[in-house]
This record gives sequence, structure tokens and C-alpha cells, in this order.
Amino acid sequence: MLANATAKKLAELGLCTMAEGLCDQLEDPGRFAELSFEDRLGLLVDKEADARDSRRLKMRLRTAKLRYPASVEDLDLRTPRGLDKAQLMELATGSWVGRHHNAVVTGPTGVGKSWIACALATAAIRTGHSAYYVRAPRLAEELAVGRADGRYGRLLAHLARTELVVLDDFLLTPAPVEVCRDLLEVVEDRAQRRSTLVVSQLPVEHWHAAMADPTLGEAILDRVLQAAYRITLRGPSLRRRDPEPSNAGDS
Repeated sequence: MLANATAKKLAELGLCTMAEGLCDQLEDPGRFAELSFEDRLGLLVDKEADARDSRRLKMRLRTAKLRYPASVEDLDLRTPRGLDKAQLMELATGSWVGRHHNAVVTGPTGVGKSWIACALATAAIRTGHSAYYVRAPRLAEELAVGRADGRYGRLLAHLARTELVVLDDFLLTPAPVEVCRDLLEVVEDRAQRRSTLVVSQLPVEHWHAAMADPTLGEAILDRVLQAAYRITLRGPSLRRRDPEPSNAGDS
């Protein structure tokens, strides 16, 4: 009865997984008979800690809103497209996010830029960092609306707090002056404080010309490219252009 009461109190304290583990030990005493009290308690604590880590990971992944459920383990390194395995493995540790470095992934459409970016973001999340994925055109739209309805400061603050921001489709179209101003606000808040992963079809050497204001453009490039890892992809599109054939007998 005392053990059951203890399990109930553990649940009331929010240690639900630990309570479940205690119940498991009570229901199968023979399995744990040879373990000392310290070992059995250690198993319960480990079970609770693992469950909390799992919940935090799920929450960070949900908050990140990644475009793809990608992971570094699933990346195809056999297809020649400019990926450096050693560099990729270094980025997969997430240590660059802890050091507030940036990363830039460029290449033609369809070579897997967004997938790789999401895989690296997932790796960073697994090592305890917060992340957020957003397409640059969508971000520009959200900031423009935020300026009108009073949310502009809150949106910038949210981005500034996030340890890794994945900015996809960067300069997909030329950036007018107002967009340049907003981009500078975003990257200025993050420079040497947080990490930004920029994904673009446009080669880096053409970025400056794609921004309407040369001075703002120079400031943006200075902050994004400082201490930045670069991945330049090449090759044909990996996207399937024809629909997969249906199986015989499918309606």
C-alpha cells in the first residue's frame, strides 16, 4: 500500500513516467530482485529523465516548423552534388550553433538544399538548440503585416531568441528597399549572438546585386557571411518529374 501511495504522489508531482516505472517494478518484483535500492531508484530517475528529454525534443521540433522531417542519417552522400562528408558531419554535431556561427546552402533548384537545411536543423534541435524554419518571402510578408498591426517588435524578438533560424528561398526574387531593411533588422539581432542558416538558389556572388539598396545589402552580407560554413550544391534536380506508375490492380 505504501508503494502504491508513493506512485500516486509521484504522479501528482508530475513525475508520471517515474510513477509508471515504480508500478512496473511492483508488478514484476522478480525481475528487479537482484538490484539494490540505489539501482532501482536510478532506473526510475533515468526513465523519467529520458521521457522529459523526449517531450522537449518533440516540442522543439514542433516549434521549429521544419519543412521536411529530415535527418542527417538519411542524406544521400552517394549522389555527387558537392556535399563534403567531413563538413556535414561537423555541422551535424550542432556545435556551430553553440558558437553562433552561420551556414549558407546554395545551388540550383531540386538538388536538396531545403532538405539538407532541415536535416541540419534537426541535428541542432537534437543537441538541445531551438530552431525555426521560415521562407524569406513569407518572413517579409509577416514583418510587413506586423509593422501594420503592431506585432513587428514581437516577431523580431521571437527570431532574436531562437538559436537557429533557417531562412529558406533567400533572394528568390530581388529584394526591394523595405525588405532589405527588415532583413537587416533580423540578421543584426542575430550577428555573433545566434546562428542563421541561409538557403538560396542564387549564388552568393550575386546576392548583393539582388538587393535594391547597396548599403543595406552590404550590411546584410557582412552579418550573414561572417563565420559562415558554405555548402555549394550542384547537379541535376533530384525531384521526380513523372508520376510514379500505379501498381497493377489499383483503381
